[in-house]
Amino acid sequence: MTNPTARLPAKLHRRVCLVLTEDAVLAEELLARKKLATEVAGRLSEKVLLIRPGRLDAVLDELRKMGHTPQVVGK
Repeated sequence: MTNPTARLPAKLHRRVCLVLTEDAVLAEELLARKKLATEVAGRLSEKVLLIRPGRLDAVLDELRKMGHTPQVVGK
C-alpha cells in the first residue's frame, strides 16, 4: 500500500517555454514534425510540451509554417 503523505521529488524551473495544445492528437502531430521534435525537451502531459531553452523563436516560426497561430503569454 502506498503512503498518502509521501513526498515526490520535484524541481522548480523558472522561465520555461511550454506549448499547450487543445488535445493530445495535436501534440502528437507536433512531435511527428522533425523540426519541432528536436526543439522539445520533454512532454509534461499528453497536451503539454516543454521547449528547449532559447528555442522559442524557432518553435514559433515552425508552428506558423504549419498554419497554426500560436499565442505567446509572458514573453
